[in-house]
Amino acid sequence: MKHMQAKINFNAGPAALPPEVLHEAAKAVNKYKKTGFSILELPHRGPEFAEILEESKHLVKKLCKLDDNYEVLWLHGGGRQQFFMIPMNFLSQDGAAGYIDSGHWAEEAYQYATSYGNAQVLASSKKVNYTSLPEWPAKIPAKLAYLHLTTNNTIYGTQWGQTPDVKVPLIADMSSDIFSRKHDYSKYSMFYAAAQKNLGIAGLALAVIRKDMLKRSVRELPPMLSYAAQVKEGSILNTANVFGIYVSLLMLRWIDAKGIDSIEKENKAKAKLVYDTIDSSSIFTPYVKEKAHRSMMNVCFTAKTPEVEKRLLELCEENDIAGIKGHRSAGGFRVSLYNAISMEWVEQLVALMKAVS
Repeated sequence: MKHMQAKINFNAGPAALPPEVLHEAAKAVNKYKKTGFSILELPHRGPEFAEILEESKHLVKKLCKLDDNYEVLWLHGGGRQQFFMIPMNFLSQDGAAGYIDSGHWAEEAYQYATSYGNAQVLASSKKVNYTSLPEWPAKIPAKLAYLHLTTNNTIYGTQWGQTPDVKVPLIADMSSDIFSRKHDYSKYSMFYAAAQKNLGIAGLALAVIRKDMLKRSVRELPPMLSYAAQVKEGSILNTANVFGIYVSLLMLRWIDAKGIDSIEKENKAKAKLVYDTIDSSSIFTPYVKEKAHRSMMNVCFTAKTPEVEKRLLELCEENDIAGIKGHRSAGGFRVSLYNAISMEWVEQLVALMKAVS
């Protein structure tokens, strides 16, 4: 059965979902398997949801090539809740944590941490308006509670290619590039992702934590804000986001079936096509000039005149293409090329970019 999508969705988040995932999710909204319930009514402590949770955790570990030294959590609150849960759990008032400031969300994660202890920016590209990645710090203090990194920056379009080895616990926000490429997830003591980009729908976050990190908790917390308490209760300390986790499971199945190698190859090809179009154009300018710093997930660029910008937006609207307008703090355009975006959709956009005159 061929599934049709009314519009091509290049939004940065909530982002496009594969047609197959939308189809299965829609079926489950009507009736989930033989339960007689909609997935929206499914008890969060029942056996059917227990199966959903177990399979989702298994697939996360499989795709990340992680062993049982890691715990998988599904949490409420998206990425911002992780910004404060991390320092609440791991940064004491007399401790210190390091942050790499490579964009808006990286800076916001740092700002949240300042409420709980000594948060230090060890490297930043803010002075150049995040048009490049910051230079990796030459020295990382040995006694840091953790070092926080944002692997991909959605607003400005930069992405870390390889993560350097560090001798302190490394925590990464992977909200916008998780499962988009081959990656050594074992380098991290913890990584997390808001789900609404490559992993599902809004209102949910994935957090993967190495067990030894859980022993580093520095203060007593209400159970809802304690990673250790959430692990103990298996992500159902309170009523879980059943539908959100189910959609993430559908995404994980889709990613697993397609294969990370195939997804990475396609993502590189999509990004290359858009960047090549921008670089060869006389009317568009890339936000990130350094090619090694460019994101595969979020291609950001500007038009040389307001007339060109207006014309491209009009062409997109006429051709049912949505979501390319840049973030309000950066302006211009932002084309988000998450896993669900097909090469065919990218080719349609590029054709319109070339048609602007």
